[in-house]
Amino acid sequence: MNTPDSFSKNKTMLNTPHKNSRGRIADTFYGIVQIPVDSMHLEAEWIMPPNATGVVVFAHGSGSSRHSRRNQFVASILHESGIGTVLLDLLTRQEERRDAADGQLRFDIEMLTNRLITAVRWVEDHPAAHGQPIGLFGASTGAAAAIAAASILGERISAVVSRGGRPDLAYEHLRHVTAPTLLIVGERDDAVVRLNKEASQHLRCLKKLSIIPGATHLFEEPGALEKVASLAAAWFKKHLVPETQTAIRREVVEV
Repeated sequence: MNTPDSFSKNKTMLNTPHKNSRGRIADTFYGIVQIPVDSMHLEAEWIMPPNATGVVVFAHGSGSSRHSRRNQFVASILHESGIGTVLLDLLTRQEERRDAADGQLRFDIEMLTNRLITAVRWVEDHPAAHGQPIGLFGASTGAAAAIAAASILGERISAVVSRGGRPDLAYEHLRHVTAPTLLIVGERDDAVVRLNKEASQHLRCLKKLSIIPGATHLFEEPGALEKVASLAAAWFKKHLVPETQTAIRREVVEV
C-alpha cells in the first residue's frame, strides 16, 4: 500500500509548460518519479495533459528505455489526444548495462510483468491519477509483460496496445485478458506478423490486429510510426472509459 510519504519522496510534479517530442508546448503535469519496486526504485517520466481522460503506462521492449525515440513520439500523440503517459524503465541502470551485455533480462517476462503490475498499482494510488482509467502500451518484449499484467489485473486495465510486440511470450495469459487489445505490426516484419496472428486467435477479449503496409519491425519507414501513434491514440481514446462503461469487453472481434 502506498503512503503519502512514498509519494513525497518523488520529484515534485509541477503544473508547468512542457515541450513534447513534437516541439509543442502545453500546460501539463510533468515529472520524473521514482516508483518503489521490491528493494529498489524504477524511474518513470509522467506527463498528464490538461483535463486528461486516462493514463497509459508504457512497458518498453528489448534493449530500450523510457528515452526511446519511438515511444516518446507515440506518447506525444497521446498527450495531444488528452491522455496521460507514464514512460517506465522496467530495469534499473545497472540491470540495463547487464542486459546490454547478455540480453537475458529483457526476456524475463515474469520479472518484467511483476514490476509492471507494481508500477500500475502505484500509479493508481497516486493523487495525480485522479482515479482515471489505465491503459498499457507495450513494445517488443514489453508487450508480453503488458499482456500478462492485463490478464492478472483484469478490469483494472481498460485497454492494451502492442507495437511490434511478442504476445507469444505471454501465451498462457492471452485467454485471460479482458481489456480491449490492439496488436500493431509491420507488414514486412514477417516472423512477428505470424506470431501476432497466432496470438490473436487465443485472445477472448475485444481485439484487433492492425498491419502497417510496408513497415518493418522498428516502423522506421516514412509515415509508419505516425500511423502506429494514430491507431494507438484512437484505441485508447475509445476504450479508456470508466469501469461502468466496459460491458463492451465481452464482445469478441475476429480479425
